Amino acid sequence: MITFDAVTKRYADGTVAVDNLSLEAPTGEITVFVGPSGCGKTTSLRMINRMIDATEGRILLDGDPVQDIDPPKLRRGIGYVIQQAGLFPHKKIVDNVATVPLLLGWDRGKARSRAMELLERVGLDPAMGERYPFQLSGGQQQRVGVARALAADPPVLLMDEPFSAVDPIVRTSLQDELLRLQAELNKTIVFVTHDIDEAIKLGDRVAVLRVGGRLAQLADPKTLLSEPADDFVREFLGHDRGIRRLQFVGTEGLRLRTDLTVPAGFSGGSPEPWVLAVSDDGRPVGWLRGDGGGEPEPYGTFRPGRDSMRSALDAALLSPSGCAVAVGEDGKVAGVATREALDEALAEAADG
Repeated sequence: MITFDAVTKRYADGTVAVDNLSLEAPTGEITVFVGPSGCGKTTSLRMINRMIDATEGRILLDGDPVQDIDPPKLRRGIGYVIQQAGLFPHKKIVDNVATVPLLLGWDRGKARSRAMELLERVGLDPAMGERYPFQLSGGQQQRVGVARALAADPPVLLMDEPFSAVDPIVRTSLQDELLRLQAELNKTIVFVTHDIDEAIKLGDRVAVLRVGGRLAQLADPKTLLSEPADDFVREFLGHDRGIRRLQFVGTEGLRLRTDLTVPAGFSGGSPEPWVLAVSDDGRPVGWLRGDGGGEPEPYGTFRPGRDSMRSALDAALLSPSGCAVAVGEDGKVAGVATREALDEALAEAADG
């Protein structure tokens, strides 16, 4: 556990970057610091590994004040990932990842073997270990940065806007990869971002900071969206926070119809305005008009019980019928969530 106990960072010119910050980042969870520029989120992160020292208060790592730990020793026990990975350009990827184990005195063969293992774990071909950073894409470099931070198996991982410099598609992939790794490794992670969507997606707890380094609210994402502490938090979350809340509403009880599917060769004759054409192996082909006219139209899918109401609503908006196609893990059609069923679920979510 990481504990901030009335921590303040004041610079020589009188500027207060962090002001009396008190919070806990629980063991095995992702705590996200989010807020506008100048709110002290990166300063707070860097005080954990003493890249910046606090002016007042204490930061405790599993009950031990970090101020009492030698900075180099402290940093070697904490993984650190920054924007654009910060790799050593003159070293091969495998040697970049092996940096901290070598500093800790590991045998070179053991350190390189660990590096190759981690490259595979973060979704890279181990053969990339023999390349140099300039030979990798931005997203691949960020994966190497995560692998390097994990190399010595530290219990704590600090991540300072690590995915902000990559395009949205790669960013989503990296976020998903981080969540997958965290499910396996259960690290104590402190993650800094300016993107509230990223904070809500990744955080078990989200700390919203005001300009001047003051804590506005600390809560789990669902509570943050449903119960913002004040107007600042409400404005920072944005006007679409109601839509974001739907990602915490399950689809387990969503009513599905199974009478709206037809064989792929359907030629018309249904009283329904739209029917879903399904292949012989039970997979969706597309929406057809009930009179049989036209070609199959696009459809959107969700997995009931696994995906959220936000995913189901998105699937419905992608379909001309306004209905969402429910599929199982095997991709086969389980049923159709109609507009009426979605309306019922949204009403229940609003009441809840």
